[in-house]
Amino acid sequence: MAAVGGKGASLGELARAGVAVPPGFVVTVDAFTAAMTVLDPDGALRAEIEALPASGLAEIANVTARFRALVAGVPLPEAVASAIRDAYALLGQGGRPEDIFIETDVAVRSSATVEDSAEASFAGLQDTYLGVCGMEPVLEHVRRCWASLYNDESVAYRRRLGLPEAGVSMAVVVQAMVAPRAAGVMFTRSPVTGDRSVVAIEGVWGLGSSLVSGDVTPDSWVVSKITGEITSRRVSPKAKIHRYIPNGAGVSVCDAPVDLLGAPCLTDDEIRALAALARRVEAHYGVPQDIEWAVLGDASAGMAAARYGAEWLAPGAGAERIVLLQSRPETVWASREPSPAGTPKPRAADHVLALFGKPL
Repeated sequence: MAAVGGKGASLGELARAGVAVPPGFVVTVDAFTAAMTVLDPDGALRAEIEALPASGLAEIANVTARFRALVAGVPLPEAVASAIRDAYALLGQGGRPEDIFIETDVAVRSSATVEDSAEASFAGLQDTYLGVCGMEPVLEHVRRCWASLYNDESVAYRRRLGLPEAGVSMAVVVQAMVAPRAAGVMFTRSPVTGDRSVVAIEGVWGLGSSLVSGDVTPDSWVVSKITGEITSRRVSPKAKIHRYIPNGAGVSVCDAPVDLLGAPCLTDDEIRALAALARRVEAHYGVPQDIEWAVLGDASAGMAAARYGAEWLAPGAGAERIVLLQSRPETVWASREPSPAGTPKPRAADHVLALFGKPL
């Protein structure tokens, strides 16, 4: 994780575990360090950020705006830029160097080394860019992701936690875009009650960005881990859809067709398949997970398989496939886990007598 950040490490781990994730590559923290060495060789600028008071929001905004502009504008070291171009070209060849290069739409996603631990969540504090296409735009958006490490909210959060700026760095995930029929999040424990016997799923039509942005209220389901039964369901009127249109058209926001407004975005079979995958991922990591997912429809699954090969798509019913975009430790209820009142003793009376330091 030190080299590729929380998001990059998670995606690599999922892929090694045989879970379907869209193909891509990671710009490691070494690239970020190389750029920062040019921009802030003696660490003076980052020391200024570290000295900011957690409560000084206006001062934080002023200093970070200046630093973000510098980070976004600094030219990439040539070795770094060349490596990114080569990796993007290989992605555009479907991982096959002998194939013709096609400029590929990608998601450029921040992967900070301090994010997504069980003790703290930096999720959403750094930037993600969808539908980026072309060599130079990819390089530009890598720099923008680096700059987002110094967003007001991210810096204020680090100051509240007292994290040293010298230990903060960022990798960037560059990942092939998918055009999902539906997308969303799921938790391997109830986000409301903390119940670990259920999987809670939320979903929307199209890209999950409409859920994250709050544009729509998602559909939601609760699935029992014990019986596999869908114990609760709520279908919401999802008036907006965030759609990814391939071949350079990018992401658009449009009104949902009338026939989709009150329709659930997942079938019961898909809900159960997602819950089963969530249980598998939780078992792999050993702790409750917060997971981002997407369900590809017929056309997008076929297009992705043609470009990258069918092997990265998980087996599924029909032509539809589930892919995961992220899995991170659940943090809300993990921070509330009760600690043991005491450690076991050989004899019940030892618990009392130990208080006075007098063994029997």
